[in-house]
Amino acid sequence: MKLQINRQESIAIVGAGIAGLSCATHLQSLGYKVEIFEKSRGPSGRMSTRYGDGWTADHGAQYFTARDPLFIKELDSWIKNNVAATWMPAVRVFEDDQLRESFSKEHRYVGLPDMSSPGRYLAKSLSVQFNQTIDQIERKNGKWLLHTKESEQLGQNFDYLILALPAPQTFALTKSMNKEINQISKAADMRGCWTVMARFQGQPTLPFDAMFVNHEIISWVCRNNSKPGRDGLDCWTIHANPEWSQQNIEFEKDEVTALILNCAKKLGLNCQDAEITTHRWRYASGFMDPKPECHFNPSSKLGLCGDWLHGGRVEGAWLSGYKLAGQIIESQSNSKPSD
Repeated sequence: MKLQINRQESIAIVGAGIAGLSCATHLQSLGYKVEIFEKSRGPSGRMSTRYGDGWTADHGAQYFTARDPLFIKELDSWIKNNVAATWMPAVRVFEDDQLRESFSKEHRYVGLPDMSSPGRYLAKSLSVQFNQTIDQIERKNGKWLLHTKESEQLGQNFDYLILALPAPQTFALTKSMNKEINQISKAADMRGCWTVMARFQGQPTLPFDAMFVNHEIISWVCRNNSKPGRDGLDCWTIHANPEWSQQNIEFEKDEVTALILNCAKKLGLNCQDAEITTHRWRYASGFMDPKPECHFNPSSKLGLCGDWLHGGRVEGAWLSGYKLAGQIIESQSNSKPSD
């Protein structure tokens, strides 16, 4: 008896961040028919870059690391295809009103020429429908039906559905239909992030390219132009810390910006003469303890993946999607015996 996998079954993935793209890439490489739906106009999720007049800023994920052999192999392909590179910044730590050197020996990587490049690289070989906000899902006659805010119900029914979304958005879509997934998504500790991007005509004289900040409103400061492939106006990205951001997620943008810039001045980055843009990430980070890595229900053919299921970070997102694809493949192998 041999195992036979039905690769003609269709798979819908909601979300074109790294988790969704990783899952889709793995499934498509084995011959599955995969369609991705993304509410934004481009892929990559929080591996994002803001473009302005003569400037760019990575305003989501700032860099990533690679520890798992599977992800290291993937990263090698990104570097080989010139969509990622090593970043070697001068890093400092600000704590207790003092600036000190960082003793971290981690290898840091960034997208090239911006953080969204690896996502675009993965998406170019996939079928992705952008500007499609899935606001309702339905299981009917063994198939998944998707409803979008822009196009209403889509014509195609899907055999499998994968939600590659932050936990609160997953909960919103499934709250009336799946108690197990509701429990998983409610257990995730999701936090927002306020981000300020400051552009300077010159370059501030500071003894660092990036700085971790402890016990302040701000948690991270980074000179975007220190990363390989970046040019244009000297631009600094400032992240508020997750706890403070979440507590003040509904504050007015101007009020939040003033508080963050006052803190930046205390740290040595005076933005008085800079042009300022502020962005609110409503769901910037999340985690579960213990981490399930991903989740798949074979009976309903519904799966979840995302960094919040796999310890956070870019590597966790990619691994979550990859491992979910593996569970789908395994479930078909176990259910399709033939002579």
